[in-house]
Amino acid sequence: MCLFRAEKRRTSLWLFPVFFIMMLFLLTACNDKGRQINGMEDLCGARVGVQIGTTMERVANDYLSKNKCNLSEGYNGTPDAVTALVQGKLDVVVMDELPAFEFVKTIPQITLIESSFEPESYAAIVNKDKVDLLKKINTAIEEIKKEGMFDKLRNTYVLNISDYHYEQKVKDGPVLTIASSPDFPPYEYYENNQIVGMEIELARMIADKLHMRLEIESMEFDSIINAVSSGKVDVGFSGFSRTEERAKVVNFTDKTFASRIYLIVPNNNASSFSIADLKDKFYNNFIKENRWKMLVNGLGITLIISVFSAVIGLVGGTVMAIIRAVNYRNGSFKILNMLIKLYINLVRGTPVMVQLLIIYYVIFASVDINKIFVAIIAFGFNSMAYTAEIIRGGIKAIPNGQYEAGYSLGFKLSTTMRYIILPQAFKNVLPSLANEGISLIKETSICGYIGLMDLTRGGVIIRNITFEAFLPLLAVALIYFIIIGSLSFAVSILERRLKKNER
Repeated sequence: MCLFRAEKRRTSLWLFPVFFIMMLFLLTACNDKGRQINGMEDLCGARVGVQIGTTMERVANDYLSKNKCNLSEGYNGTPDAVTALVQGKLDVVVMDELPAFEFVKTIPQITLIESSFEPESYAAIVNKDKVDLLKKINTAIEEIKKEGMFDKLRNTYVLNISDYHYEQKVKDGPVLTIASSPDFPPYEYYENNQIVGMEIELARMIADKLHMRLEIESMEFDSIINAVSSGKVDVGFSGFSRTEERAKVVNFTDKTFASRIYLIVPNNNASSFSIADLKDKFYNNFIKENRWKMLVNGLGITLIISVFSAVIGLVGGTVMAIIRAVNYRNGSFKILNMLIKLYINLVRGTPVMVQLLIIYYVIFASVDINKIFVAIIAFGFNSMAYTAEIIRGGIKAIPNGQYEAGYSLGFKLSTTMRYIILPQAFKNVLPSLANEGISLIKETSICGYIGLMDLTRGGVIIRNITFEAFLPLLAVALIYFIIIGSLSFAVSILERRLKKNER
């Protein structure tokens, strides 16, 4: 009877994720019918979506505030806003002309409406201190225009009447590092796991004019200005429009491309999603152009960061816990104890994303350092603070009689701690340590803010390419679920083995 109940419990546990996936699938197929948008006059009172930090956000909010309407809803990426629109969470998305056309070509559930917003122009951004580089880039842009290269790019990417693509000639020498957010087709986007687009080809032309080798770093749009202003990259290419606020922290090159502004609204005549489409969507998201490799490569980065961060957190946390425990018993290490308490309060009192950005953009601002190493340091130091308190709690839970037993055997406090206290403490706090490890694995999902393509970022890139939210994010969630489930299973086995001596 007990065996039957245990088997029944295990079956119900596996049914939960299946039920959860089915509910997600049904919810994504159901759209709310919101306010119908026929033109600019309907924006007031509508749910307006924009990408955070873009000119679209500024012009939309200027219009809405002028008409005393609710401001727009900001999204980290344009694909996020379009996904929300398709799912009925928005009524309209304000977007640049060419990316808007690319979205509409791919997603039948949306359509375009012209707006009366003023057209805008784009430029690259350069560090304030690199005036000579700015002059050289502007000279290169002028030469490229005179050579008719802009027309060739427009014929290929906009008019689709040509197939011209520029291949960089300089392969050696000094490096020109650019940052881009490849979710802005046809300016920057992924194709065959490579970043391509109009601005990327323009960057190749400029690098050749400067006799420099081009390197491209992919990162979140709202992180590019920080990367340029801190000197982590030389130039930012991602459809930047000049604003007074941006001009205070970065320099703008001469104008490169111009664009009108459109409204994207739901297409009520489009056919709804059906189960038969699932096979095609799976192929488009994972099989086509080997896009599954983005998840595999991202998983490797996530595991490397998680494992090494966990080691730093465990070792450093144990040392800090011992120092605090010894100070509690005999009052030694007073200064170290105060510093550790300050460190723990500082780490626990600030978000891990803020810590990651401070370490990368402030502490290592002038250092050319590997981003994986930065992430390991950031997450390891964050985990150290929580691990120290977990282990300290385990040490305090050990009865004083255990210390007295060690003293009666002639052991010093360090020997007693090593052979008697710590083994018992670790056994008691093992579930809490496992929870910290699980939290650490999930926290690494913010690595995209410093340009690392971890597991989550890989799923986001696939979503930005295919404009499909459900399958890429579901795949990422399942991979995390398998990793964390495996870790939990391993910890439960270790727990049972450690408790054998209690029977």
